Amino acid sequence: MPARPDAAARRRRLTFVRGRRAEILAALALLLKGYRPLAWRVSAAGGEIDLIVRRGGTVAFVEVKARPTLEEAFGAIDARKRRLFSRAARAWIARAPWSAGLTLRADAVFVAPGRWPRHVVSAFELEIDP
Repeated sequence: MPARPDAAARRRRLTFVRGRRAEILAALALLLKGYRPLAWRVSAAGGEIDLIVRRGGTVAFVEVKARPTLEEAFGAIDARKRRLFSRAARAWIARAPWSAGLTLRADAVFVAPGRWPRHVVSAFELEIDP
């Protein structure tokens, strides 16, 4: 039997709240590591970047994944997601010419219940060449 529309709406809302909570936890973990937030939830060119942070001469475009286990979170960034993420990063870079001389990379923060968020530096290649 298909789910009632109100049940589907509740699931979407719960997923949204979990995602926002994971982004906040990820941002706090990155703040403790000395990163400074530049932007949250950037949507551009058909892709989305959860967080953009800077530490020193590096700008990190961060994908946050929350799953029941860290192992599931690690596997949640597929080729399509990487492509759309990179497209959004290119759009952001085009609007931020001051970032031209900085190191740019794609990081990930994986979040699971009862675990400290896991920050992975250069989690995947950032495709910034069109």
